[in-house]
Amino acid sequence: MPLTTITNEHFSICPSIFLRRIRSPSPKFPPRFSQFSISRPNLTSPSAAMLLPQNPVLSDVCASAVSAAVAVSTLRLWEETARRDLFDQKLNRKLVHISIGLIFMLCWPLFSSGPRGAILASLTPGVNIIRMLLVGSGLWKDEATVKSMSRYGDRRELLTGPLYYAITITLACVIYWRNSPNGIAAICNLCAGDGFADVVGRRFGKRKLPYNQNKSIAGSCAMASAGFLSSIGFMYYFFSFGYMQCSWELVFGFLVVSLASALVESLPISTKLDDNLTITITCIAVGSLVF
Repeated sequence: MPLTTITNEHFSICPSIFLRRIRSPSPKFPPRFSQFSISRPNLTSPSAAMLLPQNPVLSDVCASAVSAAVAVSTLRLWEETARRDLFDQKLNRKLVHISIGLIFMLCWPLFSSGPRGAILASLTPGVNIIRMLLVGSGLWKDEATVKSMSRYGDRRELLTGPLYYAITITLACVIYWRNSPNGIAAICNLCAGDGFADVVGRRFGKRKLPYNQNKSIAGSCAMASAGFLSSIGFMYYFFSFGYMQCSWELVFGFLVVSLASALVESLPISTKLDDNLTITITCIAVGSLVF
């Protein structure tokens, strides 16, 4: 069989064919800092924490009972510490302020993702609204509650700050639920931010703000830091259940909201009104712009 003569014409097409075969697309490297987004792990689904995934209605009812039991147990703990005078009354009040809302938010994954889950979850702080109204108005005598939640032992104090506190958590639960950063920011800055601002400010707040001698630089810094860090913590917590994504945009938004709420809390108007009210309004207003 004669050998085929390979001419320059045949050979001229070989390099192009050869290069097409070995050429591979250049690798595309993801930007390092332009975007930060993590997909939800496959091991955890939105219904993974539900008590009875096969029966969502009964599961939500049981979750409501569990979250109510957790909230009541936490309140009873701080009422007992107040009764035994284990902490200063103002410190005990702030420990209640910091813990109740955050612990309650930890129970949210027990509920289903729909409106029924949000409504049943809101029953726990909703009942506390009625409790504050009854105790604050004097229709229900509960000295332990008054001592653990008031500054000066006056039951009428429960009709301001503690009442606004319960209303904020209830509305954040019903309106925003666990897939919205607005609800996370509002609760975290109200609970952790405002709580640590008072605790740190009373102990280390020697240097006062030039525009408000009732507030300190240390307290304002503690509020912004605690509100921001707790918001990031709950972002990751709810991300692990698949309720929301992690991104630099959310991180930046939480930072802006925490700084804004710390600024408003430091203003004299927050003392005249109530910081539980002004912080909540600020978080919702600023959060609606940045999220």
